Amino acid sequence: MSKPISDFLRHHYRHFNAAALIDAADGYRAHLDAGGKMMVTLAGAMSTAELGLSLAEMIRQGKVAAITCTGANLEEDIFNLVAHDFYERVPNYRDLTPADEEALLARHMNRVTDTCIPEMEAMRRLETAVLEEWVAADQAGERYFPHEFFYRVLRSGKLQQYYQIDPKNSWMLAACEANLPIFVPGWEDSTLGNMFTGHVISGDVKNVHTVRTGIEYMMVLAEWYTTNSGGKGIGFFQIGGGIAGDFPICVVPMLHQDLQREDIPVWSYFCQISDSTTSYGSYSGAVPNEKITWGKLRAETPKYIIESDASIVAPLIFAIVLGW
Repeated sequence: MSKPISDFLRHHYRHFNAAALIDAADGYRAHLDAGGKMMVTLAGAMSTAELGLSLAEMIRQGKVAAITCTGANLEEDIFNLVAHDFYERVPNYRDLTPADEEALLARHMNRVTDTCIPEMEAMRRLETAVLEEWVAADQAGERYFPHEFFYRVLRSGKLQQYYQIDPKNSWMLAACEANLPIFVPGWEDSTLGNMFTGHVISGDVKNVHTVRTGIEYMMVLAEWYTTNSGGKGIGFFQIGGGIAGDFPICVVPMLHQDLQREDIPVWSYFCQISDSTTSYGSYSGAVPNEKITWGKLRAETPKYIIESDASIVAPLIFAIVLGW
């Protein structure tokens, strides 16, 4: 079988961050081949960077057992699914003046680096669909997690008429079809989280607890980790830092120290892609060994850190894992 991407990388990526990329990808494959599972965490704006082009296939092939992501990554994959043709690239974004930014605001074009997300076609379109689910659950006295509401919207087919990319390139659709566990800490810090808040304030949704969030996510994560960490265990593939990485990795010391379940294994593989430099108190820039002191990893845990741009690195690692 031809593997043009993998063969190219193995021939040219021999040193420094390039070599770390190969090592991390081989470690990922070895972990899966031994029967292990992998948690992938998404910080930054990876969905707007269209990581679904590779991540969706990773999910379909069973190479991702669960995802922890920011609320932005959860919703932005669906924004891209239903409004891709309305997005605008701004290649000269470094040169924009404050007046240029005001002009984008006036057009309801929300900029993420070099990409503008259209408010009406993306954000409001999803809001209309998910509001129906929020109100229905609220009136029925039911409660669901943010990702479960999105799964309900996708399964209902109410957005299908708006699809503007090949559905196979949406990682949320792939996750929905696999009923993949997703954990979304700090969901309220997202566009749809803000919208939900507004609908509670306005009275469209009566019960703020209709959407389950943080502490309950950690409780479900604790159960999921306990159930799935046997054998080769669960690896941790972290894209970026922040809450998307720190929230799930903390489940292990929580189980050990707060619940006294000392027989639960630590994460059995760790890789982080980050362009953050190591600095005082930085989680995103912390070296993996620091996590040993917190009881998240062990000295013998395979550890990799690739100091580079995740929008470049992650698809290449996924290509090796997928055998492309």
